[in-house]
Amino acid sequence: SVGQVVNIKAKVNRAFNSSMEVGIQVSHEDLCSGRQWSMCKAYATFVAQGDANAKVKLKPLTPQTEEEKIEHSIAAERRRMRLAHKDTLKDLLTRSPRQAELETRDGSVVVPAEETRVESVELVLPPHANHQGHTFGGQIMAWMENVATIAASRLCRAHPTLTAIEMFHFRGPSQVGDRLVLKAIVNNAFKNSMEVGVCAEAYGQEMATSRRHINSAFMTFVVLDEEGRPRTLPMVVPEPEDGERRYREASARKKIRLDRKYIVSCRQTEVPLSVPWDQSNKVYLSYNNVSALKTLVAKANWVLTREKEKVRMYTLEEDQFLSFRMEMTARITAAQAFSLLSDLRRRHEWDSHYASAELVQQVDDDDMIYHVVSQTLSRENKPQDFVILASRRKPCDKGDPYVVAFRSVTLPTHPPSPGFTRGETLCSGFCIWPETEETSKVAYYNQATPGYLNYVTTNIVGLSSNFYTTFVACEKFLLKNKDDLILRLQDL
Repeated sequence: SVGQVVNIKAKVNRAFNSSMEVGIQVSHEDLCSGRQWSMCKAYATFVAQGDANAKVKLKPLTPQTEEEKIEHSIAAERRRMRLAHKDTLKDLLTRSPRQAELETRDGSVVVPAEETRVESVELVLPPHANHQGHTFGGQIMAWMENVATIAASRLCRAHPTLTAIEMFHFRGPSQVGDRLVLKAIVNNAFKNSMEVGVCAEAYGQEMATSRRHINSAFMTFVVLDEEGRPRTLPMVVPEPEDGERRYREASARKKIRLDRKYIVSCRQTEVPLSVPWDQSNKVYLSYNNVSALKTLVAKANWVLTREKEKVRMYTLEEDQFLSFRMEMTARITAAQAFSLLSDLRRRHEWDSHYASAELVQQVDDDDMIYHVVSQTLSRENKPQDFVILASRRKPCDKGDPYVVAFRSVTLPTHPPSPGFTRGETLCSGFCIWPETEETSKVAYYNQATPGYLNYVTTNIVGLSSNFYTTFVACEKFLLKNKDDLILRLQDL
């Protein structure tokens, strides 16, 4: 609000070959009360350009603090998620009905989408441009938000509030002297929110015969009542053809947005631990699986509790979780160890807790879902079973580990069975770092859930001995099978 202070913090999280991710946090402060609130968080991707717009190879960034290490590690997963966003939307639309199904809402006003259409023209002046003469990205975004707000107002006949913006993608620059044509229309209106599609086109001093499409965005608005609660919105009737396509895409984007919000922002202390898996949320569930393990790996307060021969056991206590890390150096390449340990169907060969693991769904090359049966008996004196998503990642940059992350999911095809006690794992997996051409450091991480802690506190000596025995068996398994992997590694 007017009179409040906005604080903006930005930092480069990671530099890739020619692009970098910048994390941005925005908060606002009331000077009278001294209170501060978080407003929003965003990730911006920049590309460095040299002469003749040639891409510049960036120097690697070395994180220092625990927070920086976590952001640096997860940035690779966010990049993967961004690149897969378009395919995720396409898959969801392929499986949804072809014709737009209008939502039925009792007593709701119906507004044709055409009545919300807005078009505006802006002239790019020197104050709108940076030192290169290109229009500030933020200026374009502000103009786009203006027309989107007008379009949203035409639907609700009130003052709408912007709550979310889908990924902006700048297709090309505009310069001082260009005219920017900004077009907006309400794509779809749900019960308490609406999506407005915005397009930005640019042309020079010549007549607008060859406009350049420089940006598109999708903005979500709500209308708040006096108590700050979202109001029910009128319904939208889409235009034929393109309008119906935008209507369907808006519904798909809403589902993706809600899936992402639920999965990515889900707190580790929340239950249930198992998140339902389906085709639309696979990218974000995989992202959460890997990022949770990388976050655990980057923690700084690990304590060495036992070292026997070349196997080291560490523990980490925080809140209501107790995490374990087993670590050893093995005479096997990191790629070979990665190939062997990422296949849960072979886990029983070295882990006595596993009875069997069946591959029930090959999601893609890097993500698989297994039904695992454990040898361990539950309190009900029944064997435990798990439905586990295994997500594997090869290194993104030099110094990155090979990662194999595990977490529980729920599948309609594999509901809990009376013959088993359904178990859950929140975060576990392997990280494998190359040390030499012939050796690698293999580390296994497991975050114990609250129900496991009672056993741990009464049997920490027995538990560490159990972990040690299992990890020694793991090393023997790796050494025994490493010579059989030449053909398999060629396929990775």
